[in-house]
Amino acid sequence: MNIEIKELLSRGVEDIIKKDHLERALQSGKPLRVKFGIDPTGKKIHIGRAVLLWKLRALQDLGHRIVLIVGDFTAQIGDPSDKLEKRPFLSEKQIKENLENYLPQLGKILDLKKIELRYNSEWLAKLDFREISQLAELFTVQQMIERKNFKERWIQHKEISLREFMYPLMQGYDSYIVKADIEIGGTDQLFNLMAGRKIQERYGQEPQDIITCSMLSGLDGRKMSTSWGNVINVIDKPDEQYGKLMSMRDEMIEEYFTLATDIPLVEIKKHIRALKTGENPKIIKEKLARAIVERYHGPKTALKAAEEFRNVFEKKDLPSKMPALKLAGKKIALINVLIKAGVKSKSEARRLVEQGGISFNDAVLDDPSRELKLAAGDILRIGKRKFFRVS
Repeated sequence: MNIEIKELLSRGVEDIIKKDHLERALQSGKPLRVKFGIDPTGKKIHIGRAVLLWKLRALQDLGHRIVLIVGDFTAQIGDPSDKLEKRPFLSEKQIKENLENYLPQLGKILDLKKIELRYNSEWLAKLDFREISQLAELFTVQQMIERKNFKERWIQHKEISLREFMYPLMQGYDSYIVKADIEIGGTDQLFNLMAGRKIQERYGQEPQDIITCSMLSGLDGRKMSTSWGNVINVIDKPDEQYGKLMSMRDEMIEEYFTLATDIPLVEIKKHIRALKTGENPKIIKEKLARAIVERYHGPKTALKAAEEFRNVFEKKDLPSKMPALKLAGKKIALINVLIKAGVKSKSEARRLVEQGGISFNDAVLDDPSRELKLAAGDILRIGKRKFFRVS
């Protein structure tokens, strides 16, 4: 087995369904159809989801056909795989808005000229009730309830919609329509991926092989998820990406090196050995942050982000660029200034103030109702990394 295939099937991979069959198929030289579905439930793609996209890129570089299914229909239903609450319906308008920036983000990783792009509303919207019932016959309520998230909700007497049981059927039906040879997903997707095999068999197709990949932890230690907001997005500004990465817990360094960079595993092991023998974690983290920012923004921009971080957080200089708050000459309560600066709610603004996370011209403020007389050039700082200049 060549080195590219060996790393493809091992690095960050949790499980492979029919591994021997997949290895033979990959070594045969025959172009395979690799299915990947993405539901546009948010406007940005985070680097956790990008772990799977980089696997697709590796397969693309080996000459295989990436079939990218945009779940414009399934997004309206909502994948319950990692959710402990019933997901709301998304409107067609929300989905359309989320889709607008998806392809440029995907283009940072995949060669869009070589992918087969499909929208699953093309076939799912046409299914009649009889065919849906025949698909449902392949699964049992017991199988659904045994899924971890459903089981927890069942025990806690939380609502489980019948609609949520339909999601694996739809994702599995996608595999049949596009004649997938391989499907890639996160570990939380295994039930849905296996549904694809079962539905393909029902229609007389050879069932797809499956690769499940490790799921990248978010900045709070849970799985990285747009719903939870613990993300680093592929189109975040370089300084923002770098700052978030420098703030992560030390024990997450190896995971991020392995899943979120293409640095050789041999080199990663050297970094981890250095950590264990007393190397300052900050030095290793700088290398990690540089590598990830470089992946999405290029080496020059990554170097600039590193220099900017050192200037602001080590030399205590102000950032070279800051968003403008056009409030000069106004007298306004701090809590309202924070809302103008993008804090989501007044309760969130109060929490930031109470935690000592707000400073104005280097003075920490502790009263959210305090009135500020704002002048051009004043500096507002929110948390560690967000700066605003009054204009």
